[in-house]
Amino acid sequence: MSAGQEQKPGVFKEWIDGAFYLGVADDLAAADDRFDRSLFLQLTLKGLEDRELMDRLRQTAVAFQASLSLSYREQLAVLRTIAHPHGNSLVACWYADFVGQFGVDFPDISLPALAHFTRFGSAEFAVREFLLRDLPGTLQVMRTWSRDKNEHLRRLASEGCRPRLPWGKRLDALIEDPTPVLGILTALRDDPALYVRKSVANHLNDISKDHPMVVLDTVSAWDRSSPRTAWMVKQGLRTLVKQAHPTALKLMGMGDPPKLSAVGFKVSPSRVSLGERITLELAISSAVPTDQDLLIDYVIHYVKKSGAPRPKVFKWKRLRMKALESLELAKTQIIKDFSTRKHYAGDHRVEIQINGQRMAASKFKLQV
Repeated sequence: MSAGQEQKPGVFKEWIDGAFYLGVADDLAAADDRFDRSLFLQLTLKGLEDRELMDRLRQTAVAFQASLSLSYREQLAVLRTIAHPHGNSLVACWYADFVGQFGVDFPDISLPALAHFTRFGSAEFAVREFLLRDLPGTLQVMRTWSRDKNEHLRRLASEGCRPRLPWGKRLDALIEDPTPVLGILTALRDDPALYVRKSVANHLNDISKDHPMVVLDTVSAWDRSSPRTAWMVKQGLRTLVKQAHPTALKLMGMGDPPKLSAVGFKVSPSRVSLGERITLELAISSAVPTDQDLLIDYVIHYVKKSGAPRPKVFKWKRLRMKALESLELAKTQIIKDFSTRKHYAGDHRVEIQINGQRMAASKFKLQV
């Protein structure tokens, strides 16, 4: 297989290795005899080991541009002839990255090129260069993408303009005012592709962190009788639900306070070290002769380096409790450091949250 390769386990950056670059060079040399294969390999292989994944993607585009002495329009035509699916879609993002780096002055040919290349590797990062240059004009094109037959292009319409896309440049204008993208999200609210629906849900969740009422007003107007739309709304409101936002809880059918006659909760063991697990045990009894919907979360108040608490909400269970029923639930959680969370010694308070209401508390002491 020429420029493509099967997805490999291990470090992500190893997807783009020497063999990958040799394959790309072969494809480009076959496509245009003016391609400088030696220069391309020199620019990509020298210093390869020191580059991380996104740097390797970028260097592929930079080396291609430098090793084919043609106009941007002509280079783009060559790239279209060799573009094809790779064993891993992230590897193929370099096609779109070339457009994002060198084609922002030519949106008339660059945006259609992104629409083509996103079928092989998402153009979600590259299209942001065009949004930063011309937000209204690029969004106008993306609205047409949201109605396209191709699910990859429909996903790009949402994913490309997410205000805080992981690994992507921030779109401060949309962080400040997300209303220009609401038409795109509404057009995709019942999309048949899970791939697209996940993007829309994540986009809604992004917006909710800055403008909760914009998201709540938007999804309130949608027909949520469709299972696809209902799932998308549930996922899109996940941060607001964790925060016990009353309107979000109401939309999820969890707006009523829990009607319980007893709530018992404990955390064991009382002392743990890093790498050990805690067990959470919850016993609840209904106080009413009717069924009720319950959303059960728990909140761990992690101790910061300063000694102050830092609460984090975790999902536990959503259930329908029968009339006068009693339930016992248990779950475990490991206490260990992550790249996003470092633990410090001290008393950690744990609270049970049901339908947004804090109902009971326990604690454990962490020894580091």
